[in-house]
Amino acid sequence: MSKEVLSVKNLNMHYETLSGDVHAVKDVSFSVKEGESFGLVGESGCGKTSVAMSLLQLQADNAKISSGSIQLDGVELVGMNESELRKVRWDGISIVFQGAMNAWNPVVKVGEQIREAIREHYPEKSKAENTEKIESLFKMVGLDASVIDRFPHELSGGMKQRAIIALALSCDPKVVIADEPTTALDVVIQDQILKEIKKVQELLGLSLIYISHDIAVIAEMTNRMAVMYAGRVVESGPTAEIFANPRHSYTKALLESTPSVVGDRVKLNSLDGEPPSLIDEIPGCSFAPRCPNKTTTCKPELDMKLVEVRTEHYVYICIKESYRYEKKCN
Repeated sequence: MSKEVLSVKNLNMHYETLSGDVHAVKDVSFSVKEGESFGLVGESGCGKTSVAMSLLQLQADNAKISSGSIQLDGVELVGMNESELRKVRWDGISIVFQGAMNAWNPVVKVGEQIREAIREHYPEKSKAENTEKIESLFKMVGLDASVIDRFPHELSGGMKQRAIIALALSCDPKVVIADEPTTALDVVIQDQILKEIKKVQELLGLSLIYISHDIAVIAEMTNRMAVMYAGRVVESGPTAEIFANPRHSYTKALLESTPSVVGDRVKLNSLDGEPPSLIDEIPGCSFAPRCPNKTTTCKPELDMKLVEVRTEHYVYICIKESYRYEKKCN
């Protein structure tokens, strides 16, 4: 059995604003094993990136983790001071940011920016050793060594994204977060970047957290996944199992709005409405106002709970509905 590398338990994070606290992450729990690919999927604003920033403790100044635990190899990250966290970032957990166009300092050569990250964690290494490391990483992600001496504006969007992947790998992290890494790239380059990430992950045995609003990409890239809505995980489990047997209405809606390249042509169903405001407390099922399967029994006063409906397959449903699954499991 693979070793658990990252464990997130009952994580709650909010943003303090003039209009009130925005509860972006609500009681989120998941784990990632050694060499595993784990996906976070949901619409924009559901809390995916807020979870990623919480893992790295890189939230905005107005963001606060109010409770919960984040452990890397059994070491608690919540409550660490900045000096301790700097040792964890890039070395323990690194990230491939969305929007490579804005991730680079435009006036510093790409190679020097990667050297800076390596020097921070391995000050004993010489410039020649660092250059050799960068050349090796560039070869791995399909970049020529000459990119080391080029400025970001001299690179195409795809080249910048490959260089970002190399930067994320520069300090040999245990866990890599890929947050919408193909944003603003054309479909051909998107496919190439996804293949590069998968190749590198398998080659190095990395634990990968892949974040996307595209559930089809999650199917291709991950072994296990969690579906997020309104800051909360509403369904989680093995990716193949969730695609074969989706239980939450939101998961079903995401799948029904995704085109397929196999089988008969079917009409896609759009999901009406917008996610709710996360400032006010949402009683009962937060998806109920948009749910195409809503019934008269969907009442705000009904408490919700996370239930194991099949082995390692969990769904966030109301107490009334949970009895049906618990009875089957017993």
